[in-house]
Amino acid sequence: MEEVITLRPNGTLPVCIKNYEAPCGTLILGSLGDKICLCDWDGSRQRFSNDRRIVQALRTIYKVADSAANVEAARQLDEYFAGERREFTVPLLFIGTEFQRKVWNEILKIPYGEVVTYSDVAARCGRPKAARAVAKACAANAIAVLAPCHRIVGAEGIDSTGYSGGSATREFLLHLEGGESK
Repeated sequence: MEEVITLRPNGTLPVCIKNYEAPCGTLILGSLGDKICLCDWDGSRQRFSNDRRIVQALRTIYKVADSAANVEAARQLDEYFAGERREFTVPLLFIGTEFQRKVWNEILKIPYGEVVTYSDVAARCGRPKAARAVAKACAANAIAVLAPCHRIVGAEGIDSTGYSGGSATREFLLHLEGGESK
């Protein structure tokens, strides 16, 4: 599960970031220590707010640099996009509210290739009437693909809601996994 990291007051540990070129777009990988805290689509609607939330919560800065966690995440993403990996094992650090973290941890349980609705995830979180709140938490997910919010769709199917990486990216990922829309 997730671990709480206590930083020094001046936030001297930077988040090491690097670009990862996926077949369907550029992801920004970011790690703090040995955990990935960022795997966000470059140009997504949430990039600025995700970056601000991470930097403020961790009281740190971004630094363009390689890290063991980023290298491992890139290796696992390479395997995923090559069709050789169905689950990720790189440690994650979710930065968000308690409810957001609950949703993101629930997303980790959605099997490769399975597509569920926001209502399904809300029910799994014990809040069956919170589909809109789940959708907002998914929109704020700063760890795309590794925490596979592309597997969650609206009640009307994959075209009924947006995806931070864009609808073409979501379709690419679901096609890669062989997922069927609800």
